[in-house]
Amino acid sequence: MAAGQGFGVDSARVHEIAEELAEVHELDVQIAIVVGGGNFFRMGMLATVINALALQDALEKHNVHTRVQSAIEMNQVAEPFIRRRAIRHLEKGRIVIFAGGTGNPYFSTDTAASLRAMEIKADAILKATKVDGIYDADPMVVKDAKKFTEISYMDVLKQGLRVMDLTAISLCKDNNLPIIVFNLNQRGNIRRVVTGEKIGSLVSA
Repeated sequence: MAAGQGFGVDSARVHEIAEELAEVHELDVQIAIVVGGGNFFRMGMLATVINALALQDALEKHNVHTRVQSAIEMNQVAEPFIRRRAIRHLEKGRIVIFAGGTGNPYFSTDTAASLRAMEIKADAILKATKVDGIYDADPMVVKDAKKFTEISYMDVLKQGLRVMDLTAISLCKDNNLPIIVFNLNQRGNIRRVVTGEKIGSLVSA
């Protein structure tokens, strides 16, 4: 969500993402989102709350009821994370945005996403990135990098592929939760993934 200068919130980009999410929401899909905070320099968990609130505002401008739940209590701006309440929001057709990571330092957004996915019994994790899947090397640097359309959790761990951090991958492996890695920057990709189109890379058992 970084702005053109490399930090801060790019309002136009946030609204583009919100528009795509609103279209997917119309398919009666339950959507929970974990946002990162890398577009704010060294603000960590607080940055994820800022991004979550920006996305909530954009979604509500598209008439999508949205709730932000934070792992760090800040009752004036977000609900505290309560698993049963999150599930209830999803059942009522609201999008839930999880902010504040796990609420603990040293745990990445990837780990927070895996943990929240287990807690709400998600069907899959859709990891939106700037590349179109998982490669054996950085495709931005190595032009003949090999793309994996499907790969197992064990192979990701053995090959040290930077899909998600080791804790997140291990959590998904232990709970048999599929991960689909896809390019967020291509318009319509969120809908394509949700409707079962084979794009990106699938990590599974």
